[in-house]
Amino acid sequence: MLTTLVSLLAAAAIAVPLTRRMGLGSVLGYLVAGVVIGPSGLGLVSDVDQIANVAELGVVMLLFLIGLEVRPRRLWVMRKAVFLLGSAQVLVCAAVMAVIAHMAGFVWSGAITLGLGLAMSSTAIVLPMLGERELLPSRAGRDAFSVLLFQDLSFIPLVALLPMLAEHSLPQHVAWLDVARAAGAIVLILVGGRFAIPPVIRMVGGARTPEVFTTISLLIVAGAAYIASLAGLSMSLGAFMAGVLLSQSEYRHELEADIAPFEGLLLGFFFISVGMSADLSLARVQPGMLLAMTGILLATKIVVCFGLARLARQTLVDAVRFSLALPQASEFSFVLFGAAVGVGALAQGTADLATLSAALSMAATPLLFAASEKFLVPRLEVDPPPDFDTIESSGAPVIICGFGRMGQIVGRVLRMHGIPFTALERDPGQVDVVRRFGNKVYFGDPARPNLLRAAGAEQAKLLVAAQDDTEGTLRLVEVARRNFPNLKIMARARNRRHTHLLMDRGADVIVRETFYSALKLAEESLVALGVSATDAQRSVAFFRTHDEKNLVESHAIYDDEKQLIQNTRQATQELQSLFEADRPAQS
Repeated sequence: MLTTLVSLLAAAAIAVPLTRRMGLGSVLGYLVAGVVIGPSGLGLVSDVDQIANVAELGVVMLLFLIGLEVRPRRLWVMRKAVFLLGSAQVLVCAAVMAVIAHMAGFVWSGAITLGLGLAMSSTAIVLPMLGERELLPSRAGRDAFSVLLFQDLSFIPLVALLPMLAEHSLPQHVAWLDVARAAGAIVLILVGGRFAIPPVIRMVGGARTPEVFTTISLLIVAGAAYIASLAGLSMSLGAFMAGVLLSQSEYRHELEADIAPFEGLLLGFFFISVGMSADLSLARVQPGMLLAMTGILLATKIVVCFGLARLARQTLVDAVRFSLALPQASEFSFVLFGAAVGVGALAQGTADLATLSAALSMAATPLLFAASEKFLVPRLEVDPPPDFDTIESSGAPVIICGFGRMGQIVGRVLRMHGIPFTALERDPGQVDVVRRFGNKVYFGDPARPNLLRAAGAEQAKLLVAAQDDTEGTLRLVEVARRNFPNLKIMARARNRRHTHLLMDRGADVIVRETFYSALKLAEESLVALGVSATDAQRSVAFFRTHDEKNLVESHAIYDDEKQLIQNTRQATQELQSLFEADRPAQS
């Protein structure tokens, strides 16, 4: 076992840096490492199946982390891409390849099985490949993710379809039973993720025991995957659903930090296991058939995906990236071919050849994509449209990021004093509204260093982060502090936790958006109840001083729920005691 572990780690440590330095990405490095140390190579590792079973958790964890980044509202927005583009990709690719396979001499049952299996694409290949190049937020990345999500959803119906393609078809009620079991598993994951898991996370998070929290994090991922697998669903789909449900949790970042190291290591082992499973002896026996099958697979999916992307109104560059990201077969293909052999829908020899072709296509995709990014895409990106307005160089000393309610008030007061400023706003609708009233504001995401640089951040004295998006404000402050260390940053905070997170990122001045308006409302309430204006002002000032002091003191423990609750109780008692002691002095 120790020899196996050392072989895996050493092969990855040698191959991955080499392929990354050559610009081919890390996925190809893992695949090459697997071929070298596997049974068809040096034979350092022989138990490929055991490693593959464990390493598959890397794909599961990858989908869980992606789910943490996808809000349910965003998933609802993606529904058209998931079900329209996703279904079109699977059905058209499967149909074209089934026809080609039938023309090559396969019977229809085998041809359709090959078409369906090879129409799938590898989540484990595509997402890391796009993520390394920061292409997941692009239109090509979003649509590729949507297609992969639909393929995960369609996996169980495809497996249920296999017996109908065999000569000895099973009764039709078995398929309906599988569908019902899958639906029950989805409901169980959704209900558990919504109502059962959050209280457990809060309880463990409050205990502040890191190893227990890590254990719970792993249990959530493995449990969701296990429930899905019991119903015949993709384990990745179960983990993804759990991630989406927990994306609104206050412990989202901690979950991500705990899972990410395991995900990276196990995902690498998964790719190594794919490389080790390649049967090179079959390649020596039928090299022509293998190369032809792989070439037809890649060419068919590239052409079909490119056509679908253009029909979906993707730009030429996005369509090229989308089509070259999805031409490989999937890890699901291996499972599907194995199940097809079991029910008699596919011959064993054909399944072995298709499996090797699928593995070869998975190895070829990073090469094709890297070549495209280096030679083809730069020639297609002729004067790409800017994703932010061209900013006139004015040398303004102030940059206001977020020109909504708070940003506009800051801008109007600065204008009263004759202080010029540059206003940035990421919401195009808000930009149009502000411009209709005669105000000058530039469109773009302020968290982008090049936009801040174009706005004059290197010469400006002050940046005002007035966005109403908490995550956006955190990114903005972090980017501004890292790239423009001499720039003074004043930030708008949603609440106390947001204030502490902004402190972590180096904001110089932080203003809670409702704090001062609440204090003014409290002062007016006291006056309305008969308290003198002087005493009301004094009480509010006293509360403000104490609260701001406590806010700074609690920064060191804001991530420890138990200590934070205790500190809040002590601060409340202390405030009451000080106020009571101060009352005789007032009289």
